[in-house]
Amino acid sequence: MQNDVGSSALKQASRKRPGRNIAFKLSFELMDATKGNGNAIRKKEETHRMAEANRTFAYFH
Repeated sequence: MQNDVGSSALKQASRKRPGRNIAFKLSFELMDATKGNGNAIRKKEETHRMAEANRTFAYFH
């Protein structure tokens, strides 16, 4: 399940990059991901923050 989410985030972030060739967009997104930045990494961190907030909220109710 986590791999599906990760690859989906990479594909979506690649499509949003400027340029025409998806291979170049994907390669640049992968390079950014290995450096720890890029839209896919931002999406992953946002998802983890939301999961943590939901876990905390569920704990108190």
